[in-house]
Amino acid sequence: MNATRLAGIAFASCVLALTLLAIPSFSRSAHASCVDAARPGVNWQRCEFSAQNLSGIDVNGGHLGGARFIRTNLSGARFSNADVGVAKFVTANLTGADFSGAQAVGTDFTKANLSGASFRNADLRRARFFDAVLRQADFTGARLTGVDLWNVDLSGARLIDGTTICAPESIGRCK
Repeated sequence: MNATRLAGIAFASCVLALTLLAIPSFSRSAHASCVDAARPGVNWQRCEFSAQNLSGIDVNGGHLGGARFIRTNLSGARFSNADVGVAKFVTANLTGADFSGAQAVGTDFTKANLSGASFRNADLRRARFFDAVLRQADFTGARLTGVDLWNVDLSGARLIDGTTICAPESIGRCK
């Protein structure tokens, strides 16, 4: 092979390598980046945040579908108008969290502490609250079709109509 042809092949290889290196930087903005900081509108779809301290985060309007927050401290977190469908908040601390207007279809809150959480106007169809603590939670205007409330503590919770408040010791159903 002559030197001119070798130089041409080397140049083409460099151009190809630089092009391939540039592709990920353009595609990052279109896909979830699990290392992005918490902020309104963040895209954390299918990200893993288990066993972390994320108390007080504000991800209003964010895209968190399929994310995992198992054993995570999310006390005081703001998820209003966010998509958290099929996310997992199993055994998470969500005391005082705000899910107002959130899309939480099929979300798993098994054994989570949701004391004082707001689910005003949230879509919670087929959500799972098995063994969860929902003391003084607010469900005013929420969609609850097919929700699993097995052994849930609803003491002081405000129901869909906004006026019914469950009595103390309301376990599994509102008294």
